[in-house]
Amino acid sequence: MNLLEVRGLSKSFSGLRAVSDVSFNVPEHSLFAMIGPNGAGKTTCFNLIAGVFPPDEGTVALGGRAIIGFRPDQICHAGIGRTFQVVKPFPQMTVLDNVIVGALNAHRDVASARREARGVLERLHLDAKADHLAASLTLPERKRLEVARAMATRPRLLLLDEVMAGLRPTEVDEMVGVFRRINAETGLTILLIEHVMRAVMALAQHIVVLHHGEKICEGAPEAVVRDPAVLECYLGEGAV
Repeated sequence: MNLLEVRGLSKSFSGLRAVSDVSFNVPEHSLFAMIGPNGAGKTTCFNLIAGVFPPDEGTVALGGRAIIGFRPDQICHAGIGRTFQVVKPFPQMTVLDNVIVGALNAHRDVASARREARGVLERLHLDAKADHLAASLTLPERKRLEVARAMATRPRLLLLDEVMAGLRPTEVDEMVGVFRRINAETGLTILLIEHVMRAVMALAQHIVVLHHGEKICEGAPEAVVRDPAVLECYLGEGAV
């Protein structure tokens, strides 16, 4: 069953076509990746799915329900959580309180939101930092906090926008392990934008490739990284 269905998605800004007739399906409980060069339209595609911008054309459905025209908060309530390339925690709030803010999306009272937040922090190995100010965290920890806030909203689909950027290889491997466990234990569907091919190849079950706003390739990781068009525009011959 497909959890997310994107059909003919297009968006232009001041005459520049950022996303052009992009279609793909994300199966429920899957680990799905979107890759491509800088400026390929990946984050714009995320923003269209998350309701930041309305598309010029196309449809987006979550669990068979059309969500085009929903505000970002309504899409969050519908079951889509997301992270951002530039992590911006509330620096003078504790790590726990940052995640409670996300958990209040699914909980009406602070006490239950706090319990939810503590559970999420434990999954992301941030529980030891729960009472620290967010401003004191390292980059890898801030990345985890960004994921924790999104997960605390109790999404059915989690959009991860370059959460591995700036991490060392050992940190990337640790994050890959975290996402694998979360997917296996909770069934959470994950769609990630990522340039770190080490992470993409270790994590993704299926990949869609964008270039100049258009989908140029889609398939299993092993096939995508050998596709001539992908090698030419993004990976280079040395990738294989």
